[in-house]
Amino acid sequence: MPVAPEPLSPPPRGPRHWPTWLALGAMVLAGRLPWPVQRGLGRALGTVLYHLVPSRRRSASTNLRLCFPDLDEATREALLRASFKDLGVGLFEFTRAWWGDVTPMRRTVRIEGLEPIRALHAQGRGVLLVSGHFMTLEMCGRLMCDQLPLAGMYRPYRSPVMEWAVRRGRAEYAAAMFGNEELRPAMRHLKKGGILWYAPDQDMRGKDTVFAPFFGVPAATITATHQFARLTGCAVVPFFHRREGADYVLRLGAPLDGFPSSDALADSTRVNAAIEAMVLEAPSQYLWIHRRFKRRPQGEEKPY
Repeated sequence: MPVAPEPLSPPPRGPRHWPTWLALGAMVLAGRLPWPVQRGLGRALGTVLYHLVPSRRRSASTNLRLCFPDLDEATREALLRASFKDLGVGLFEFTRAWWGDVTPMRRTVRIEGLEPIRALHAQGRGVLLVSGHFMTLEMCGRLMCDQLPLAGMYRPYRSPVMEWAVRRGRAEYAAAMFGNEELRPAMRHLKKGGILWYAPDQDMRGKDTVFAPFFGVPAATITATHQFARLTGCAVVPFFHRREGADYVLRLGAPLDGFPSSDALADSTRVNAAIEAMVLEAPSQYLWIHRRFKRRPQGEEKPY
């Protein structure tokens, strides 16, 4: 059986945490607004963020220039602005997925590729769903949990209040949650036939990484996908997800054939290629503000 989630510790309530509790209350309320209102406010918030956070705007612009060099400046600028609008909508999606009602999304969601994954799970084989950091990830993760006993990996929050609140929200639908340092429990989950969702498309400093191409640009890429498959025998399955208007489309691809190989760089290149395909399906919904190419091979200048 997959690993059972650990019980949550009581949240901190001291005076120094009161501002966080107030912010959390506002987030919970935002997560319960009607979905059309959330989309409208999200697009407006994204437009404001485009102007208020110039450092992230420059990072996203640099990423788009590196990944889409053939686009003209006007097209890239339009994509940049659209990405900030989707970022704003995504912030409301996160709060709704954690603490709101997803019944409207359940009525219209389209899901493809479930049966092969259910078959693998029934056989007792672990499955690693590989995706990227899209703004739809939390909402689509919750919707996929309606269909599969899905566990996830995440980066823990620095604030103990937020950490407690988000884990409590996810505990309502996820089979388990593992911090990005909890590799052994995550591997046990896979070895016991669990399904784990993982997004390996950010530069995780201090981890085992290789420089694998992402849109043709060398990117520091964590080798954990290769290691998970090598050590647990799990199937590695690309998980595509995107928003179309007010609706969601989730698709599970075929398990990567011959994965893992003996070459961590080759396997990481295949994973990055799968994430590229996801990005091309919904380019404005990808988290372009992350400085994906900050760490460079020796001798190369940082682009940011």
